[in-house]
Amino acid sequence: MNIRPITDNDRSIWDEYVHSHPDASPYHLYGWMVAVEKAYNFGKIGLVAENDGRVVGVLPLIILKIPFCKPVFVSLPYCDVGSTLAENEMVEELLLAEAIAMAQKAGASALDLRSSLPNFSEKQALPVEKTENKVRMLLELQTSSDELWNGFKSKLRSQIRKAEKNGLRFEIANKKTDLFYDVFSQNMRDLGSPVHSRKMIKEVVSQFGDCAELGLVFKENLPIGAGLILRVGNKVSIPWASTLRSHNRLGPNMLLYWGFLQYASDNGCTLFDFGRSTRGEGTYRFKAQWGAQPQPLIWNRILFTGTVPTEKEPTSRNKEIIAGMWRKLPIPVANCFGPLVRKYISL
Repeated sequence: MNIRPITDNDRSIWDEYVHSHPDASPYHLYGWMVAVEKAYNFGKIGLVAENDGRVVGVLPLIILKIPFCKPVFVSLPYCDVGSTLAENEMVEELLLAEAIAMAQKAGASALDLRSSLPNFSEKQALPVEKTENKVRMLLELQTSSDELWNGFKSKLRSQIRKAEKNGLRFEIANKKTDLFYDVFSQNMRDLGSPVHSRKMIKEVVSQFGDCAELGLVFKENLPIGAGLILRVGNKVSIPWASTLRSHNRLGPNMLLYWGFLQYASDNGCTLFDFGRSTRGEGTYRFKAQWGAQPQPLIWNRILFTGTVPTEKEPTSRNKEIIAGMWRKLPIPVANCFGPLVRKYISL
């Protein structure tokens, strides 16, 4: 068994393995690491396990460097799932051992492994923090959008029809990243949250190529909804979706998600990942109405030191104070300073 870091010349064998693995997410594809590296200048490490020249496992890693802190190795940042893909537990443990050794050699404070799989090995003699309070919402798709539509409850169908009656239209628009960013950045400001950089969005779309699709919802010629889906094999994930609050009464969110679900069903996809939620909250209920079922997210942080930078959410009061201040920023200011903050928030 040979465990080694790969170079960009190995991208094709990496992606071939990821596309063939039943537990893969789009974020495991090589393009996610490259997009993060190019957008935010964080180092990437792709570990591959080979047996007789055949790939039997991969582990993608990003080296997150926070100012004045030791680095954190993350698999993977800005998404729900990463961690190891392997043929068996032995390969997984070998990849993990190599990642730990590399992280310790680099002076890292921790190694984050974000997964939806419960088979994390705790045989390493190191402390581990486990987080299991989030789920991702998964919907099994039908063989066509007509079958999917017929399976929806009448209330859901009427909400989608209402958006269409309000004059909204959905279109796949991969070349219109700037229009996507206009909606995305304004929505993030309105939520009181720093936005990803424009370069990050463009890099993801560029690196994923045919495995990425941007979608926009228009009111006449004005974009009021925007989202991005990524594909691996027959599975689709949606990392980002936004609508303009000023037009939410028209139902752009319903049409945006229906447009993506329709597209995915009619293009051979069998599973739609709505992304991360907390049970019982608004986003959870929104995703559940489509028929999506929760799958626990199991995140493990292996600790190498006693001083690890934390990304735990502030108290609800402090969070609202910070968000309220951010909402008051002009869009150009929020778009300027948001990415400088967002790059260090790996959640």
